[in-house]
Amino acid sequence: MPHRSRLAILLLDLPPDTHDAGRDFWAAATGHAARPDHTDDDWASLGSFAGGFHVEIQRTGEGTPPRWHVDVETDDIPAEVARLEALGATRHRDMGSFWQMTDPAGLVFCVVGVQTGEEFDRYAVTWP
Repeated sequence: MPHRSRLAILLLDLPPDTHDAGRDFWAAATGHAARPDHTDDDWASLGSFAGGFHVEIQRTGEGTPPRWHVDVETDDIPAEVARLEALGATRHRDMGSFWQMTDPAGLVFCVVGVQTGEEFDRYAVTWP
């Protein structure tokens, strides 16, 4: 059965000691205000950029190095995980409602459910 997916979100993962400085820097660098998530103090959004691509900022726990990672959103997580594994990705951690994976070079990314609504419908690729 076909499913759809798209590279949707770029996340800036920042540990507590650099979170505020990194958030403020990227807000100024992009010209997008960092809008806090009022339901979760660890999240802020820089909003949507070209093609509906979102940039988000998350405060990670101690021990996670500062890094960028991407989220692939999909309407069928198991099918997308299997497709990406066939391309060389590896399952790293089952996060309950989504999968954390690594690409062949070891870069972390996540496969998540649809989060961007109309943008998903507009930009998603259909896979056989």
